[in-house]
Amino acid sequence: MAVALCSSGWWQHWRRRLSARDGSRMLLLLLLLGSGQGPRQVGAGQAFEYLKREHSLSKPYQGVGTGSSSLWNLMGNAMVMTQYIRLTPDMQSKQGALWNRVPCFLRDWELQVHFKIHGQGKKNLHGDGLAIWYTKDRMQPGPVFGNMDKFVGLGVFVDTYPNEEKQQERVFPYISVMVNNGSLSYDHERDGRPTELGGCTAIVRNLHYDTFLVIRYVKRHLTIMMDIDGKHEWRDCLEVPGVRLPRGYYFGTSSITGDLSDNHDVISLKLFELTVERTPEEEKLHRDVFMPSVDNMKLPEMTAPLQPLSGLALFLIVFFSLVFSVFAIVIGIILYNKWQEQSRKRFY
Repeated sequence: MAVALCSSGWWQHWRRRLSARDGSRMLLLLLLLGSGQGPRQVGAGQAFEYLKREHSLSKPYQGVGTGSSSLWNLMGNAMVMTQYIRLTPDMQSKQGALWNRVPCFLRDWELQVHFKIHGQGKKNLHGDGLAIWYTKDRMQPGPVFGNMDKFVGLGVFVDTYPNEEKQQERVFPYISVMVNNGSLSYDHERDGRPTELGGCTAIVRNLHYDTFLVIRYVKRHLTIMMDIDGKHEWRDCLEVPGVRLPRGYYFGTSSITGDLSDNHDVISLKLFELTVERTPEEEKLHRDVFMPSVDNMKLPEMTAPLQPLSGLALFLIVFFSLVFSVFAIVIGIILYNKWQEQSRKRFY
């Protein structure tokens, strides 16, 4: 369940005790509260949380489709089933995605992802995994877990297949995180290592209990937690301070299979707005940004591509070039004639 940031000790104690099943019941309570009874207060008056329905998805998956009126759009091989949305089936060379149509302008938020990865493949004979996105562009198919390369925003990858043969210290499946300003490519051959902010091992395939992933973004801190052990407890995966994400990006999830395959299913996506108190100093530090970045991490700067010239601009350039050329030729002829005339006068 999404819990707003309060005092550090209280939060650590709370999130380790809270179970995924308890979280589901609390989410139901939040839905009821959100229908007209106001937000739920968390942590002795320090914060509130709101379930944002326009950015959330759960059974029976109303508002999911390919039309412009849907809150969520399907892409590729993604299919709506009664109990889940299947991004890709356990078949080779498939890719699918699910994207929210509503841009998110929340300042602090937490996304809970209920997912399942399963298939017939044995050890190291399955792939490739799924990704959760918060990006500037949506519905852009590509090679990075079914999404475009050189994306702008945040990508959280649940990678189930090790492409780098020489790696030994990393156990797969593996969760990793990448922040991109559009200048970086995801390195498949090295499982994204050159550009990742960090990650953790997450054994999530073919489990007989629910698996959850939580992405928190509060006060420029990015936190990833998971409940994948069947113990109904959140476990830390990754925490990165100084992550700067613009507002107005889109949430989505995607998956891809190649020679190896798996079923990649999404059961629910639930987004919470977290209202957190800030000091005046924090307000100055946490102003809106317009390009994703990470403190103390140098991302290559994007060079804006040259815009193609319009027909009118091209015509004017050609026209004035011709006028200048004719003018230069005329001046040249005049000067040449004067020079010849002066030369004849000196001769006589």
